[in-house]
Amino acid sequence: MKNHAIHLLALVCLGLAITPARAEPAADALIRQTLEGQRNGCPELALSRDGSLRQQLARLYQPRAFRPLWNDPARRQQLQEQLEALADDGLEPARYRLASSGNPSCQDLRASQAYLLALRHLALGRVDQDSLEPVWRAPGYSRKTPDLLKIARLGREQPAEAFARARPDLDLYRQLRQAHARLRREPLPHWPDIPSGSPLKPDMQDLRVPLLEQRLAGHLDSPDSRASAALHYYPALVTALQHFQRQHGLQPDGVLGPATRRALNTPFPARLAQLRINLERLRWMARDMDPDILLVNVAGARLLDYRNGRLVWETRTQVGRAERATPLLKSAITRLTLNPTWTVPPTILREDKLPKIRQNPGFLEKHQIRVLDAHGQPVNPARIDWSNPQALTLRQDAGPGNPLGQVVLRFANPFFVYLHDTPSQGLFSRAPRAFSSGCVRVESARKLADRLLTDPEKPVVKALLASGRTSQYSLAQPRPLLISYWTAEADSQGEVRWLQDIYQHDPALLAALEAASRE
Repeated sequence: MKNHAIHLLALVCLGLAITPARAEPAADALIRQTLEGQRNGCPELALSRDGSLRQQLARLYQPRAFRPLWNDPARRQQLQEQLEALADDGLEPARYRLASSGNPSCQDLRASQAYLLALRHLALGRVDQDSLEPVWRAPGYSRKTPDLLKIARLGREQPAEAFARARPDLDLYRQLRQAHARLRREPLPHWPDIPSGSPLKPDMQDLRVPLLEQRLAGHLDSPDSRASAALHYYPALVTALQHFQRQHGLQPDGVLGPATRRALNTPFPARLAQLRINLERLRWMARDMDPDILLVNVAGARLLDYRNGRLVWETRTQVGRAERATPLLKSAITRLTLNPTWTVPPTILREDKLPKIRQNPGFLEKHQIRVLDAHGQPVNPARIDWSNPQALTLRQDAGPGNPLGQVVLRFANPFFVYLHDTPSQGLFSRAPRAFSSGCVRVESARKLADRLLTDPEKPVVKALLASGRTSQYSLAQPRPLLISYWTAEADSQGEVRWLQDIYQHDPALLAALEAASRE
């Protein structure tokens, strides 16, 4: 009996030894089952709530038969380094953190999720442009959308290559990113707060002079300690403030006024945030850029001419006042109006011209403005009740006093705006330059028009201008135009130029980026 029990126990043990245990599925099987929805193998990915993520991951893994992508330690380390480098792009590496514990297959899926998400944010932007700073696009224009899955597949072996392909291929972006990378690594500077007071002008004496000298130490070549001790606003300090004003998009008059004081007192973290904001804007803008394009920066009031992706010419502009902002848009310049007349827009008629006409009946004759009825026929201004004019149009004849100057550059848009010449040339030396009612005044408008013409067209247009008659001229080669907005840029030497946020767009974009970082 005892021997029988021993034999029975041995058979039971042997049976247990040869019965296969329930094994965990292989890594590729678990990845496949998770992505195909057969099982909830990695609940932390929340794939059930994001079908597009499941689809993207499946398409990434499918060519490799759902084998892990990041099980090679060297390749995973390369991915980690690229994700950490996103801080230089103004993105938060913590948002793309890799898992270091848990099921290896789930770790691999989470790494791929971070990989795809980082490429998307780098190429398309972290937040939605349309809800913050929408751009109107003419028919035939749409934002370019890179094939991120193709980029991701190409960079599986070398993640750095994928990130380089996703990152905007713009000098503006590269230079601003380099400046941000440098500044964010520098020790946090602390500068004194400049108190308010009456404008401080050259040669004045003021208690704020030593504070100003301390604040501008980096711009000051030759401090004058004796003058500073005497509270004298001395020439070298004036020159330093002028340099600071130019660097911050302010009128370089050397006067310490409210706008300059605000710029001086802006803390360094706020300046870093300003760089993050504009790296995001440039990610948006890259999708609307073409190799050959005219680019207007409304905040900086400049027009840039790009050929084959390189900046070849630029000029100053004047843009819309805050209450009549220049719209952001993508279109193409198709024709020129030479020796234009100017039909006064309804808003300008109501808000600008009527008060001046009521105040001075000779205003119309002085500015060569004709009054037309609803049928376009001339009307005697003396017979009009200017306290309640009805169905009238004001049209200013071509000539040196015409606000459109000698040439208008036309492009399709629903805002009735255009690029044009102006007799108000003195305003181009001001900063900031927000003076217009929405149109973009161009300092070198005739030179810009000439740049849009082919060689055979140039003598034709020159003769039409010389005639003094108003005429329309269609360009043989229409030129793409992008009117955009950014408030910080860096040159090839890494020096940052801080521009005025004339339309106060920065706070909303910063709030959106901060909200996204908390998701």
